[in-house]
Amino acid sequence: MAQHELNPDGWIKNYSDYLFNFTIVRVNDREIAKDLVQEAFFAGLRSMKNFKGEASERTWLISILKRKVIDHYRKINSNKGKAEVRMNYNSESESEGDWLEERVADPFASNAENDIENSELGLAIHDCLSKLPEKQATIFKMKTIDNYDTETICNEFDITSSNLWVIIHRARTAMASCMEENWF
Repeated sequence: MAQHELNPDGWIKNYSDYLFNFTIVRVNDREIAKDLVQEAFFAGLRSMKNFKGEASERTWLISILKRKVIDHYRKINSNKGKAEVRMNYNSESESEGDWLEERVADPFASNAENDIENSELGLAIHDCLSKLPEKQATIFKMKTIDNYDTETICNEFDITSSNLWVIIHRARTAMASCMEENWF
């Protein structure tokens, strides 16, 4: 197997657009996406000695960037102390099953216990999302958390709307099961 080498002088030219597009889909904020890509480049420079050459340079940078995106959401959840996620697990109606929102404490009646509970809930949601297959998690997050419209997601992943809803349903089912095991 060929050993890959790092060439940090070419990172911005070769990978910045790809990494930015990867990130913007996940954070939906241009400035945050730029910051996360920059952080990934800095982290790559700091950890060059750990690069074993088993993966391509781009794959290695993506793995660093994925951790930066995860850290970003962990920071948001810990800073806010509450989850801002709304998802339905009952597909019969769009208004039924808003179980996650109901579990988050009232922000106007906040106390230390609620802050701890909401922080733990955010971590549990993140943990359950990380257990989904990557494509399913990304589509689920785009539709349910980031409120992308169906057409945008279908075009991005080259899938039909019925395929999208199958993916969303499976993700909701898996998330509900995971949250039942790990949180409720």
